[in-house]
Amino acid sequence: MNLSGKVALVTGGSRGIGKEIALKLASLGADIIINYSRNSKKAEEVVSEIENMGRKAYCFQADVSKLEEVEKLVKKTLDEVSNVDILVNNAGITKDNLLMRMSKDDWNDVINVNLTGAYNLCKSLIRTMIRKKNGCIINISSVVGITGNPGQCNYSASKAGLIGLTKSLAKEVGKKNIRVNAIAPGFIETEMTDKLNENVIKEYKKNIPLKKLGSPEDIANTVAFLASDLASYITGQVIVVDGGMSN
Repeated sequence: MNLSGKVALVTGGSRGIGKEIALKLASLGADIIINYSRNSKKAEEVVSEIENMGRKAYCFQADVSKLEEVEKLVKKTLDEVSNVDILVNNAGITKDNLLMRMSKDDWNDVINVNLTGAYNLCKSLIRTMIRKKNGCIINISSVVGITGNPGQCNYSASKAGLIGLTKSLAKEVGKKNIRVNAIAPGFIETEMTDKLNENVIKEYKKNIPLKKLGSPEDIANTVAFLASDLASYITGQVIVVDGGMSN
């Protein structure tokens, strides 16, 4: 896989899965735009890692749930690199609770970041991709957007919405040579899973046919494939990366 000459914008790219995606795409030759919400230090550290690979990298702050901030992010990006070939909508949050106890704010916050955030990025960049008649959009959904999960009605709804967005947008822009796909990760080792009790993790592993958690690299490798010419005839699809958990 070779992404030389490509530019990728990765939202939520300062840590976890987003960071691994950014580093993987850079290792394949892409220049990278890191979007972050709060932690500028971590974003700058990722930029330094990418620059040490010999690639160009920039980091820009924006709350993806706010269209005006996303439009400023896109303007700054295009001022620096003139074009974005690959958009990875990775930014996401969780605010888990049973629905009967879930506040309206917790519902709205998760929907606004996880789903409306992707809408904001797609809307702000799609015209640029259409003019060039080339582009690749990859939305990071979740297996719970397919199966559901108790205590995560807001998160599951946001990730299911991303799947609907992916399939519909793929049909709208395919004729312009723009591909839109989604990845649905399962139980991935991140900072969130590090906080879980070991017994809880063991119980999760019992329900995974491969009997192990996934790694951020597993998701980054799938993004790299979808962003590459190897996936040039794939659009409107949801690639599940969950060790068989949802089978």
